[in-house]
Amino acid sequence: MEGLTDPIMRDVLTHVGDFDWCVTEFIRVTDSVLPDHIYQTYCPELSNNGQTAAGTPVHVQFLGNNPDMLAANAVKAVQLGAPAIDLNFGCPAKTVNRHRGGSVLLDEPEVVHLLVKAVRDAVPAHVPVSAKMRLGYMDRNYTLENAHAIEDAGASWLTVHARTKAEGYTPPAYWEQLAPIRAALKINVIANGEIWNNSDAKQCRLESNCQDLMLGRGAVTTPDLSLNIRQNRDEALLSWDELLNLQIRFVNGPSKTEIGMLGRYKQWLGMMSKHYPEAKQLWDEIKRLKKLDEIIDKIKLSQKY
Repeated sequence: MEGLTDPIMRDVLTHVGDFDWCVTEFIRVTDSVLPDHIYQTYCPELSNNGQTAAGTPVHVQFLGNNPDMLAANAVKAVQLGAPAIDLNFGCPAKTVNRHRGGSVLLDEPEVVHLLVKAVRDAVPAHVPVSAKMRLGYMDRNYTLENAHAIEDAGASWLTVHARTKAEGYTPPAYWEQLAPIRAALKINVIANGEIWNNSDAKQCRLESNCQDLMLGRGAVTTPDLSLNIRQNRDEALLSWDELLNLQIRFVNGPSKTEIGMLGRYKQWLGMMSKHYPEAKQLWDEIKRLKKLDEIIDKIKLSQKY
């Protein structure tokens, strides 16, 4: 979820949704312990007892291949207030994989085990350590080996995106491939991938035998998705006016630059346009605007109709 579920988006989604917890974008670890300001940038919620303004815990996610540095940074994150640590073995980005991070490590189950164990051994026992993986890198030859490696290293739970790196984000997600993982492990397995609505959630649970779900792009596209699933509803709970209020909350959030916020908001509105015709209309009106005040005026004007 790099570049998608930043602190502003977490604030908005947990303000309206009902999540057990959320996870930061991955923090890349190489050969050093990162300074405090990096943690505050990725996870400003650390200054709020590790929670969003709505009270949802935020787990700090790391990506890297250096066990000592991952462990040291995990210790620091916990000292700063992180309630849990998550390790990313799912990122399919070419740049990340080229530097031996993310899903490319799924071809080396022994390394996956080493990294998870290093972090688990380093942080206090009461702090959960979890991991996210895909079914594999280019194939599924090591799916169960990686899952066992993560469990044996002491992880509290495992989230699995139901595709390989090679399959990227192209539909479908292979939810049925999660059932053998669920059956093989004693720890909880959380299903992820192509969950866009309540119907998808029910089918994913049926095919995967997983009860818990991780929502990614679906929650960004339909901000009340978690509520729809919990209440077993197929129709949206939020009106467009309520979503406009969320959009105003979003664009008024902290951002380093105006152009950065413009890009983030346009990205989000473009995603929502897949589900809401009103979002498509608003997108057509603001896509060429280059001032945040102009966009806010357009949002407010939409509320009048």
